[in-house]
Amino acid sequence: MNSYQPETDLLIYIIAGEPSGDNLGARIMAALRKATQGKVKFTGIGGPRMTEAGLESLFPMEELSIMGITEILPHIPKLLGRISATVNDVTIKKPNAVLTIDTPAFSFRVAKKLTGRGIPLIHMVAPSVWAWKPWRAKKVAGFLDHLLTLLPFEPPYFEKEGLASTFVGHPVLESGADRGDGTSFRKHHGLDEKQPILCLLPGSRKSETKRLLPVFADVCKTINSSTNNLAIVVPTVPSLKEQISQEIRQWDLPVIVLDDVREKFDAFAASDAALAASGTVSLELAMAKTPAVIAYKVNPLTAWIAKKLVKLDYVSLVNILLKREVVPEFLLERCKAELIAPKLRELLENDKAKQKQLAGYENALSYLTPENGETPSEKAASAILDVLQQRKREG
Repeated sequence: MNSYQPETDLLIYIIAGEPSGDNLGARIMAALRKATQGKVKFTGIGGPRMTEAGLESLFPMEELSIMGITEILPHIPKLLGRISATVNDVTIKKPNAVLTIDTPAFSFRVAKKLTGRGIPLIHMVAPSVWAWKPWRAKKVAGFLDHLLTLLPFEPPYFEKEGLASTFVGHPVLESGADRGDGTSFRKHHGLDEKQPILCLLPGSRKSETKRLLPVFADVCKTINSSTNNLAIVVPTVPSLKEQISQEIRQWDLPVIVLDDVREKFDAFAASDAALAASGTVSLELAMAKTPAVIAYKVNPLTAWIAKKLVKLDYVSLVNILLKREVVPEFLLERCKAELIAPKLRELLENDKAKQKQLAGYENALSYLTPENGETPSEKAASAILDVLQQRKREG
């Protein structure tokens, strides 16, 4: 951990735009408090976790949870207004550093407007230049001062463009996804200890769940027709629970919908297999040792553009890290129940297939662990303090 001790309280402006960033931001806040012995204060934009950690958000974080090319277009006027408000807020408060976490459509626009004002601009979660738009590495190097990456192979892409970068490890390692209590979950929900449980994770955005739930419904009906006493559980976020519950009422299947993060990990531990949207949740499932199938579909226009631009064999980070398909993927036009159901049934019924995937999980997760025994949030805090210490030396 960095040994830099500020003479007076630091003020760090943190911006997070999604639940994953909110969790990450809260852990970094705690790590910075520990590293500075409490000589740090926070302001910015965040969700419930960061608010609980002591941050008063400039406006609701949920306004920034936008994904996809066509999805973002209707929100541009409001987004531009929020960018100006944030830049003004930073200008007034004069923080020691600005840390933006993911949400590049917002974070990068804010950072560009703050360039040249003497405030170190640090961003966490690197653009996936190894997947598409490699020229973005040079672009972000033009306005950022430091980049914190989650994947070990990312720093060289940016360092060659002159942007100092630090691999801090993946925050999933601190999520608690490996500490779920499956036995407790089954007892709490009245499920038999041998009853097969299928976990559904249709995404954390309305646009995702709207497209994936109909496919997931067909998958469940197909598997239920040949699986005795199947239980289905759907962990989600509070803002989507009602929408998902309404949709699932039409399935004519017994489904448990829950929105508690701690219970989500209990559900993972209890589940025999999972069907999940592409995203960080695939790594949480790897931590929980829950065999999974990944499915994803987007707006047709977004899909067409993605096919033209994305140069990637896989979307699951487990597969990307191992350079082979350990987790079955069904994307875009292949996101169909008749293709997904057989693979999911295999994981539910074939122990050999399950164990093969679990071995791949363990291998992939080893690549995401930072060196020297620090957690990802501690490593991130160290890197932030290193930037401030260097800035102080340079005057």
